[in-house]
Amino acid sequence: MKLAALTVLACTGRSVPAQESPDYAPLDRAIAAGEAPKTTSVLVMRGGTIQHEWYGDGVTADTLHDTRSVGKSITALAVGIAIEKGLLRTDTRVFEGLADLAPFANASPLKDAITVEDLLTMSSALDCNDDDPSSPGNEENMYPLEHWARWAVDIPVAPNYARDATGRGPWHYCTAGTVLLGQLVQRVAKQPMDTFIAENILAPLGITRWEFAKSPTGEVMTGGGLRLRTRDLATIVWMLHSDGKHGDRQIVPVAFIDAAFTRHRVAFPERATYYGYLFWNSTHRTPCGDVDAWYMSGNGGNLVGVFRELDAVVVITRTNYGQAGMHEQTRQLLDKYILPELCR
Repeated sequence: MKLAALTVLACTGRSVPAQESPDYAPLDRAIAAGEAPKTTSVLVMRGGTIQHEWYGDGVTADTLHDTRSVGKSITALAVGIAIEKGLLRTDTRVFEGLADLAPFANASPLKDAITVEDLLTMSSALDCNDDDPSSPGNEENMYPLEHWARWAVDIPVAPNYARDATGRGPWHYCTAGTVLLGQLVQRVAKQPMDTFIAENILAPLGITRWEFAKSPTGEVMTGGGLRLRTRDLATIVWMLHSDGKHGDRQIVPVAFIDAAFTRHRVAFPERATYYGYLFWNSTHRTPCGDVDAWYMSGNGGNLVGVFRELDAVVVITRTNYGQAGMHEQTRQLLDKYILPELCR
């Protein structure tokens, strides 16, 4: 189902260059042909106006999507707000703020030295790698348990961990680290993490419906699973495109967005993919030149991206969980069918 109406979500004051009318019919046909299986929605916005909005696979504009690790980036924004409020610093030692969970198994000076920035850049000393089934900190070890925070603070440190010249350790994708960030923020804010995010991010953006995943004991899952509507995801990412502002209100500090949208680590060198503060970065070749993109990404092929050079944001939701090539399929939708239209 395609919604033809154009909806202005924000007024940015930017002048959008005149352009030919984009043609997204080939995108719709590609999805129908199965080029990106289990795609549930696509939204393309330029200049604050929706150019294209499509829903399929039984969902509607009102559906709350489980975009999995897209929620990690929302946790990063909550950290940035906590820093602005004076509750945290990037060099805050995480385990000092989790002292109520002490004593920690596998105690170590390396564990004691883990900072907020280490977890934001996924370069901490924890022996945690979601891409390695044998890793003690692999997220799959967490889900059968009752107490996720207890498990996360007890993860051992990685053997031979060392920081490089930048002061950071090797990059490994680690959901447990984002769980710990959520636990830390709710302690310094003295309120549940879902309440903190709702009061400081979702409600100020006019978002009225959401669902947080939780552990069996009620711990808010800050490593993913936050369910939102497609248009609400677009509102969040347009706010980031607008330097953290929504209307006249500054939601996330500009300085934190600048830091989050900085290449701190090389994630996958073979794919020229980088990592900021729980945000991904890559460069896309387009008919109008190379375009830098910052995006939230989640299992299933979910992507919520900022394309500042094109004055655009893109939301693609999918449920192709755990399947080989899911992210490559999403990127093909972008590179073959969406970005060329944004270059018109």
